[in-house]
Amino acid sequence: MEKIILGASGVETSRIGLGTWAIGGWMWGGTDEAESIAAIRRAVESGITLIDTAPVYGFGRSEEIVGKALSEGGLRGEAQIATKAGLDWADGKVFRDARPARIRQEIEDSLRRLRTDVIDLYQIHWPDLETPIEETAKALDDLRREGKIRAIGVSNHSPEQMDAFRAVTRLDTVQPPYNLVEREIERDVLPYAVSAGLTVLSYGALCRGLLSGKVTAERAFEGDDLRRYDPKFKPERRPQYLAAVAGLQTLAQARYGKSVLELALRWVLDQGPTIALWGARRPAQLDPVGGIADWKLDAETRAEIDAILRRCVSQPLAPTFMAPPLRRPAGV
Repeated sequence: MEKIILGASGVETSRIGLGTWAIGGWMWGGTDEAESIAAIRRAVESGITLIDTAPVYGFGRSEEIVGKALSEGGLRGEAQIATKAGLDWADGKVFRDARPARIRQEIEDSLRRLRTDVIDLYQIHWPDLETPIEETAKALDDLRREGKIRAIGVSNHSPEQMDAFRAVTRLDTVQPPYNLVEREIERDVLPYAVSAGLTVLSYGALCRGLLSGKVTAERAFEGDDLRRYDPKFKPERRPQYLAAVAGLQTLAQARYGKSVLELALRWVLDQGPTIALWGARRPAQLDPVGGIADWKLDAETRAEIDAILRRCVSQPLAPTFMAPPLRRPAGV
């Protein structure tokens, strides 16, 4: 498994990380605790040592499952836990809150749910436009100095917001959406991260399963599954993206004897100081892990990937539908 240091923190982790939003169940049609625990343990045993979670994933459920899987499996010392702060919820509705008092509450709740005394990477989930970034950054800097966290990151932040954060404390990572079909960060966030020495945790590396090769035109998404609201999965756009996936699968097999999933994850790893977050929630989904490391895409293949996407997908869609409201509810 390829390794990387998170910014200037000294924390070393795997370049494939396990994303656990789906494990929390919320917006993914529920969760199976036993399968989720088995998937986390399989990941660590396979060399995936970074486990990325957040309180809002299942309103604490994902963190609880991660904590149980690592502590009861005796794996805490082999894994690096990344979690987040800065989102709150009421009546099932999520809103941004990165005030220092909220962060102080969140860190204690997360440490308890994760069954640990230190978090390896603590990230602000979304920028809180009602709280000065400097106040949020100072709260995380205090936690790092107190030994409760080892590295500091942000998620879904712009370069300007990261500049404000870095004026107060050392920033080690940024976590944006990034995959073969969602490349908006190449305009600003990715070059900024490279120049600032930040590690990029790419969430949605398989674009919510689209790049796994398992999604079909007929597949229906039930309950609160967020893909019911993702415009890429709507009937009017899904055929374009599935045509691109089919072309990518053919290319991956012909050039490297690989699957489209392996191609998609390798592509993310080849983009710079990146980590690909893989949202597997069943052990069998991790079977391809051995096919991702120790090879790279050549220039000809990269050009053909771009050509397939241009040919199949008109007006690529950004993942903006996932953003929480900009303002807190009245009275909060």
